[in-house]
Amino acid sequence: MAGGMKSLAKDTAIYGLSSILGKFIGWCLVPIYTRVLTTGEFGVMTNVYAYTALLAVILTYGMETGFFRFMNKGDDEPMKVYSTTLLSIALTSILFVVFCFTFLNPIADFLDYAHHPDYIAIMAVVVGIDTIMTIPFAYLRYKKRPIRFATLRLSSIFITIVFTIFFLIICPKIHAVNPSLIAWFYSPSYKEGYVFVANLIGSAITFIFLIPELRGFKYVIDTDLLKRMLKYCFPLLILGIAGMLNQTVDKIIYPFLFDDKVEAFRQLGIYSACSRVAIIMMMFTQAFRFAYEPFIFAKNKDANNDKAYTEAMKYFIIFSLIIFLGVMFYMDIIKHFIGKDFYEGLNVVSIVMMGYILFGIYFNLSFWYKMVDKTYFGAVFSIAGCVITIVLNIIFVPIYGYIASAWATLICNLIMMLLSYYFERKYRPLPYDFKSIGLYFGLAIVLYGVSCYARFDTEALRLIFNTVLFAIFFFVLIKRDLPLSEIPVIGKIVKRK
Repeated sequence: MAGGMKSLAKDTAIYGLSSILGKFIGWCLVPIYTRVLTTGEFGVMTNVYAYTALLAVILTYGMETGFFRFMNKGDDEPMKVYSTTLLSIALTSILFVVFCFTFLNPIADFLDYAHHPDYIAIMAVVVGIDTIMTIPFAYLRYKKRPIRFATLRLSSIFITIVFTIFFLIICPKIHAVNPSLIAWFYSPSYKEGYVFVANLIGSAITFIFLIPELRGFKYVIDTDLLKRMLKYCFPLLILGIAGMLNQTVDKIIYPFLFDDKVEAFRQLGIYSACSRVAIIMMMFTQAFRFAYEPFIFAKNKDANNDKAYTEAMKYFIIFSLIIFLGVMFYMDIIKHFIGKDFYEGLNVVSIVMMGYILFGIYFNLSFWYKMVDKTYFGAVFSIAGCVITIVLNIIFVPIYGYIASAWATLICNLIMMLLSYYFERKYRPLPYDFKSIGLYFGLAIVLYGVSCYARFDTEALRLIFNTVLFAIFFFVLIKRDLPLSEIPVIGKIVKRK
């Protein structure tokens, strides 16, 4: 058992690290995007990728999870499950691509891309390829090959990044010196289009790398098995769509909320770029999830598991607030992460980050319905959040602009968190340390408020003052919940003294 848990922890670390590292590497492209692309062009890119994220969920229709469920169930031959799942996903993905190409112009007109239907065509192919690849990647996880899984995932990201840099930075420099050298494939005005082209190249090359996982077995579709899988996966599809809409719907509907489409994409570009500054909080939440989920399910067997849950919640909130204060106190430095044209939207960063914290708390709270086998609550909460996000964006974005989207996301996450907590009290109440949680939340808000209202003649003085405020938070933390003697390395030094 110990060996199995050790292997699980190792594999989880590799899968989790590759996912987080991939997001981090992609995040590092934002400084390039926001300096090469205009606010409107970045808005177009954001809008297209929001559609692709939603389509990826729809086109996988829960079959990745269904694949693991039926592969491990033992009632069906594993390779028949793999073949059936792969062919099902491949067939629907190919039909999707054919549909997009057949009705390309009407789709482009509806989505306000009549001037660039090629964007729709390129990303339709990318979504089709990426969706098909989810099953070979799932098969690698089933076969316990985390190294190959992570290598291929990261290779795809690196290839995309290399070609993005080539098209957005290197090609313009070559064109400025010797246009004829690259005129056969490069157009300076295409800009954001090359981001999609780079993505297509990355996906296509990764698909080629996955060919070994597509050979060595008989391709068959077991119709009875497929029916059972689809029945199992349908609720997951609904949950997945609701969850993804919560993340992307504001970016999808922007062109429909403004009469002036240029202004719509400009505001979306600013909002999206500044939200990327806050994405470090989402990466922390995801990292915490990879560590937390196996820990919690293991602790569920222990007699004192309630304390483990509540302690995990408290320290998640504490470290989330540290990240929040760190970003906000040093915004004068961090703002250089994006281009100057996007600075006007930096006021959304604090709202978006707090929204991520609330979502992290909601995620931690969600374990109660998993533990009592009432997972349908997750779908209910996600759908409620989705409806709230859509309604708030439709009503307030045309009036207040992108700041309304930030508040809509925060309110959505707050309501989902409160709903989950309310029902947790009915089914599996836990003794959370509200005194400490309230203290740290209150302290963080007060310190941030003081920082906002303090005025200084120079940036250096403001940073020094904010560092003092940051130190106050750490002082309270060390005195109450994180003694120096318990911190690795530092604890050894303290004990020696």
